[in-house]
Amino acid sequence: MKFTKMHGCGNDYIYVNGAVEDIPQDQKPEIVRRLSDRHFGIGGDGVIFINPVPDGSADFEMEMYNADGSRGEMCGNGIRCVAKYVYDHHLTNQRQITVVSCGKKKFLDLTVENQRVTTVKVDMGAPILTPAEIPVTLPDAAAMNAENVVARKLTAAGRQWEVTCVSMGNPHAVVFLPEETDLGRMNLPVIGPDFEHHVFFPNRINTEFVHIDDRKNVHMRVWERGTGETLACGTGCCATTVACILNGLTDDTVTVHVLGGEITCTWDRQLNTVFMTGPAATVFEGEVCI
Repeated sequence: MKFTKMHGCGNDYIYVNGAVEDIPQDQKPEIVRRLSDRHFGIGGDGVIFINPVPDGSADFEMEMYNADGSRGEMCGNGIRCVAKYVYDHHLTNQRQITVVSCGKKKFLDLTVENQRVTTVKVDMGAPILTPAEIPVTLPDAAAMNAENVVARKLTAAGRQWEVTCVSMGNPHAVVFLPEETDLGRMNLPVIGPDFEHHVFFPNRINTEFVHIDDRKNVHMRVWERGTGETLACGTGCCATTVACILNGLTDDTVTVHVLGGEITCTWDRQLNTVFMTGPAATVFEGEVCI
């Protein structure tokens, strides 16, 4: 099977042209787990198959899997790399394309330099804020009927936190840290799983731990469900931006500094859509026996 290793701010996936490589659907989870292993496989945060869309309702489909073989609904860094893949591999010559993932279509604008895509701006759509749609399961009816989940108290890893929950096609819990907290020293391998598998989150959760720098900049680390800590999370940056604004902590455009770089997000509240802009890079290409 031919593949391309790519990353967006260090959030790396193995990309496969699904129009060329015919992989049985029931075998994909095991293949994903094997290929994602950083010691015995290619190594990555998961595998993304780029498929044709027979009915023409979008230009391409993104079929995304986490490293544990579970299906993911959306990946912000992944979808930017899909755009780079299809342009750089001459599957399209358009600089504005549509990509569908789990039935949700996104609109992408490609920036091209020297015949290669360097950055991509994605219209990620409206943030989902109502508890049942995220989904979040809260213990009281009043909270479940609320318009959003903002600064909700939650106990995990032996202490109490406040979370603001947002779905960008996949569920996120954003935690704002006190100014004196050293974000770099947080033990995410211990803390992250308690959030991921918390009773509040029936579909598990991606969790962002955020330090506010100023009205335009934040630093963030992320624990992704099905993968663990990653160097970046595009949907997590979008969710963080929305959560910052809901809590009155930043302006409407935020540069989110992650371990692998930076991603800029804007919540256009008049249009009620989130725009995400960030890089996409190719690491290497190869073939692997499956």
